[in-house]
Amino acid sequence: MKPKHVLDGYRVLDITQYLAGPAATNLMAQMGAEVIKVEIGPHGDPVRTFPFAITVPGTKEKRSAYFIQQNRGKKSLCLDPKTEEGLDIIKALIRESDVFIENFAPGVIGRLGLGWDVVHELNPNIIMCSISAFGQEGPLAAYPGFDYIAQAYAAVTDLIGEKDSPPSMPMLAFGDVGTGVHAMTAIGYALLDRERNDNGGQLLDISLLDTYIHHHEVGIQVYSASGGKVVPHRNGSHHTAVAPTGIFKSKDSHLVILALLHQWPVLCRAMAREDLIDDPRFKDNDARVANLPEMIVAIEDWLQQQDSDQAALDKLEAARVPCAPLLTVPDAMEHPHMVARKTIRTVNDPIMGEFQIPGMPLRFSKYEVNENIQAPLVGEHNEEILANILDYSAAQISSLEDRGILFQKAV
Repeated sequence: MKPKHVLDGYRVLDITQYLAGPAATNLMAQMGAEVIKVEIGPHGDPVRTFPFAITVPGTKEKRSAYFIQQNRGKKSLCLDPKTEEGLDIIKALIRESDVFIENFAPGVIGRLGLGWDVVHELNPNIIMCSISAFGQEGPLAAYPGFDYIAQAYAAVTDLIGEKDSPPSMPMLAFGDVGTGVHAMTAIGYALLDRERNDNGGQLLDISLLDTYIHHHEVGIQVYSASGGKVVPHRNGSHHTAVAPTGIFKSKDSHLVILALLHQWPVLCRAMAREDLIDDPRFKDNDARVANLPEMIVAIEDWLQQQDSDQAALDKLEAARVPCAPLLTVPDAMEHPHMVARKTIRTVNDPIMGEFQIPGMPLRFSKYEVNENIQAPLVGEHNEEILANILDYSAAQISSLEDRGILFQKAV
């Protein structure tokens, strides 16, 4: 039988919540893995009530678009892991899984009875991935944290905003989603190592802080290599090290222009300002950075003389100067390129109906992503998982439900 995608045949036991862990298993589910989402009863993943959410008619239950976006294609097993029987179910599933992924604060999974020593003994071939804010060891390891907390420690927040104003908050989960992608990458290569070298499983320690530090393409090396002479700082709408790279006031709104090094003369010609090419103030990148305000004025004067932003974009694009309009979220969702590539994807949830979410960013020439996968209800797959994988009888499953060890919310 032809595999449905690259991870077809792999089973992932996912006891994560919120975003970093679910972002990793979201991609894995779309790549064909069987993802069993272990949710803590009775309510399950806390994001099941995150905005935007609707109240399901005739019930008190919430259906969240946030939850749907990150959990389509997963199977929900909802239980109480602090009971002996609930913990036994998880341990039995560990024996039957290829990957075990968790994102509790360091130490929690061990206190639950599922530390690496236990997991490895249960299944020597399993890949265990622990995701946390600061990592499993180090002075900060014991502290709780989320995306923006790690971002602040990583000297990322300090670089966002106007130079003489307080730092700003980005309205995207760069850290959580990036950490999920880093985790998935490590898991994939750990599976490759297991298959290629036949040397069993291993423990992966993935953190938001490490991920954020990994995104510093300039700051850390430039400060260190310069002996502390160059101190990275926030600079509002323009890059501090490369010019022109920034947001420029245009005729109608703002445009982004990024003309690196050899592209400066190209930009000058597109603006019909060849005189700027050899201007001592702008002759190379260092000069342009040193004279950034004057350079900004020259470019913005030209932009504001154009008939429209689109007219400016047409000239810049014809000269192959990297540039872009500043799209709003609705603009981006309706852009023909996003629609054509399914970068923005329309899903149809049986409860929430039709709406749009980000598409699958990983493209494979041999496989297509299943468009019809659905996000599970709380405990929707309890019976399927326990009966088909662990051979529990209907009577056993019913008893676990009656005693508050398994939870299921039918809608």
